[in-house]
Amino acid sequence: MPTYTVHEPPPQLGEAASAPERFLFVRDGFYFWAFALAPLWLLWRRLWLAFAIYLAVSIVLSIGLALIGASWAVQFFTGLLIALLIGFEAATIWRRKLTRRGWRTLGFVVGEDPEMAERRFYAEWAKRADKTPAPPAASEPHYAAPVRRGPPSPSDVIGLFPEPRA
Repeated sequence: MPTYTVHEPPPQLGEAASAPERFLFVRDGFYFWAFALAPLWLLWRRLWLAFAIYLAVSIVLSIGLALIGASWAVQFFTGLLIALLIGFEAATIWRRKLTRRGWRTLGFVVGEDPEMAERRFYAEWAKRADKTPAPPAASEPHYAAPVRRGPPSPSDVIGLFPEPRA
C-alpha cells in the first residue's frame, strides 16, 4: 500500500492554525507522469527551481555527449536515466518545495488511495485532539542536591564479581 506524507500549510493572516481542509497528502513512490513528461510535470507542480536544474543538466549533458561523439543510443540511455531519476524522486522534490515554503510535515499515513489515507489521518487526528489534556501549569523543576560519599575504598568492586580479584 502507498505511503503518504501529510503537510500543513503556514497559517493565513488572522488564523492561529491552518484549516485541516488545506492539508496536502503527497504520495511516496514512483510518479509515472514525472518520468514520462518530466519538464511538464515540474512546471505543472510549479517546481521552478527543479525545472531550471533539470533543464541545465539536460542541456549540459546533451552538449557534452555530442562533443565527445557519443552515439544516439548513449544519449537516449542518458536521457532515460535522468527521466527515471525524476520519476523516482518526484515526491522528494515536491516535499522540499513545501518545506522551503514553510509547510510543516505532520506525519505519515498508509492508505490504498488518497481518500483512504485522508480518512485514516483525520480519524487518528480527531482522536488525538480529544485526548489532549490541558497543558500543566509551568513550574520550576525541583532538583535534589547530589549525595557525596567520599573517595572509593580499595575494597569497592565495580562489575559483576562480589569480591575483588575473584
